[in-house]
Amino acid sequence: MELDKPLGSVIQGSLSQGLEVRLHPDVLVEEMRVGKFLVVQGARSRFFCMLTDIALGTASQRILANPPEPTNQFLQQVLAGTGTYGTIDLTPMLMFTPTDRPAAKNGRPSNGLASYQAQSSTDMELLPVKTIPGHFSQVYDASERDFRAVFGWEDDPHRRNFSIGQPIDMEVPICLDLDRFVERSNGIFGKSGTGKSFLTRLLLSGIIRKQAAVNLIFDMHSEYGWEAVSEGKRFSTVKGLRQLFPGQVQIFTLDPEATKRRGVRDAQELYVSFDQIDVEDLTLVRGELNLSEASLENAIILRNEFGKAWISRLLTMTNEEIQEFCETKLGSKSSIMALQRKLTRLGDLKYIRHTCPHNYVGQILDAIDAGKHVVVEFGSQSNMLSYMLATNVIARRIHASYVRKADRFLQTKNPSDRPRQLMITIEEAHRFLDPATARQTIFGIIAREMRKYFVTLLVVDQRPSGIDNEVMSQVGTRITALLNDEKDIDAIFTGVSGGQSLRSVLAKLDSKQQALILGHAVPMPVVVRTRPYDAAFYAEIGDTAWDEMPTAAVFKAAESARADLGF
Repeated sequence: MELDKPLGSVIQGSLSQGLEVRLHPDVLVEEMRVGKFLVVQGARSRFFCMLTDIALGTASQRILANPPEPTNQFLQQVLAGTGTYGTIDLTPMLMFTPTDRPAAKNGRPSNGLASYQAQSSTDMELLPVKTIPGHFSQVYDASERDFRAVFGWEDDPHRRNFSIGQPIDMEVPICLDLDRFVERSNGIFGKSGTGKSFLTRLLLSGIIRKQAAVNLIFDMHSEYGWEAVSEGKRFSTVKGLRQLFPGQVQIFTLDPEATKRRGVRDAQELYVSFDQIDVEDLTLVRGELNLSEASLENAIILRNEFGKAWISRLLTMTNEEIQEFCETKLGSKSSIMALQRKLTRLGDLKYIRHTCPHNYVGQILDAIDAGKHVVVEFGSQSNMLSYMLATNVIARRIHASYVRKADRFLQTKNPSDRPRQLMITIEEAHRFLDPATARQTIFGIIAREMRKYFVTLLVVDQRPSGIDNEVMSQVGTRITALLNDEKDIDAIFTGVSGGQSLRSVLAKLDSKQQALILGHAVPMPVVVRTRPYDAAFYAEIGDTAWDEMPTAAVFKAAESARADLGF
C-alpha cells in the first residue's frame, strides 16, 4: 500500500471508546490487520493509533436480506464502497501537535503535516491523548518516520535502545528503551510453545550488549547459559549467552556433572549448606515438602534454639532428644518428628551440603560487582523443590547485600558507591509470586520494594493469573505472546488503562514469533514480529566468536590429541 494514500475517514468515536473509521472504496478490508499501527491526521494534531477491531457494514438492510449472487461480480462491484463497506476501530495512543503551526487558510487551520515532516524525531514531544480528531479526518498507514518518531532507533546516541522486532506489516525496527526497561520489574508471558525462552534470550542479549544492567539468571532448564535446543521439526541448537559474550557471562552450576556432559568446561560449582536455609525458604516450598502450619511453627522454635545450624541439629536428633526438647521448649513432638522426616528429602538434592567452607553466594556477588552476568544452571536438579529452594536462598542473600550497598550509597552520595543495576530473571514465576506466598518470599519483596535498591525482576511465566495482583501492578513492561485462558489475559491488563481494547489484539496473535508489548519501556502498546535469534543476530550482537578465542583453540587441540591417542 502507498503510505501517503488515505485508507479511510473517521466517522464517529469517543475518547474512552476509540474511533470508528470507514474505509475508502478502493481499500480492501483484508489488508487490515488487528494490531496494525495507523496514524490519523487531525486539523491540529497527528494521532498515533492501534487497530483493535475490523467489521463489515451495509448501507441498507435490503442488501442483507437479498445479497447478490456469488456469480454476479458486476453487482458486487457496484455495491462495494457505497452499499457495502468496511470499518475499523482505532484506539489513539499518542498525539503530536506541532509547535509552529502553519497559518490558517479559508478560516480553517492547516493540518500541520508539513511542520511534522520538517521536525526531527528528537525535537518531537509525544503527548498522552486527551482529545480526538474531528469528523472525516483521514487515516494513513504509519510510515517509517512515524515508527522512528514513536519508538526511536537502535543507534540513537542519546538512549540505550534495543530492537526487539518489527511491526507485523513493515520492515522497521521497534525499539525498547533499555534504561527504562531495567529500572522496573518486567514480565514475559505466553502459553507453552510460544517462544518465551527465545524472547528472554533476545532481551538479555540486548541488555548485555548495551550494558544497561547486570543480570542474574536462574536457568531452570539450562537454556540460557551455553546453548539450547531450537524449536522446529529438525533438531538444532542455538547459542546461549556464554557463547555470545564469553568475556562477560559466567556460569555457575548446581549440577557440575550434568553441565560437563553438555560440553560446558569452565562453569563454577555452586553448593548450598543447611545453615543457609531459613524457615522463610521452607515456607516457599511447603507444598513440595508437604509441610503443615504446625511443622513450620515448630521450625521457628528450633531455629530460635539452635540458630543457623537448626536443620543439621534436627536431622541428627533421636526420639528421646526430641521428647526432651519438646518438654523444655513447649514444642510438638509429632510436628517436629514429621518435620524431621520430611526435611530428609533435602539431603537428596545434589547441591545441598551440611556445611560449605567456601562462600559460593559471595562469589556470585563478586562477579556481579565486577560487571559479570551470572547464569545459575540447575542441570538435573530442575524439579520445583530444588529450583525454588536454591533460587530463594541465593536471592535472599543478594537482596541483603544490595540493601546494605544502597544504604551506604544514600549516606555517602559517592558515585563510586552506587550499586550496579541488577536484574534477576526467574522462570515459573507464579510459584514464587502467588497470592498466598508473595508477601513472604524474597521475590515478592523485590517486586514491590527493590527498585529503590537497584534490583528488579524479569519474570517469565505461562500463567500470569497465578501471580499476585499487587505484584502484577508493579510490572513495568509486559511482553506477551499468545494466551488463551481468560484469567491469564485479564491478569496481563491488570493496572493498564484501556486494556479492554487490547484484549482482541492479544487474542489474535500468531502462536509463534509475535508479541504484544506495552508498558514503561515503550511509548505505546505495539504488536511486533519478534527478531529471529539466529546467525545474523549472533553477528550483530555478540562478542568475538567462541571459535576464535584462544581458550577454545586449546580445548579443540586437547580433544584432537585425545582422539589421536584413541580416547
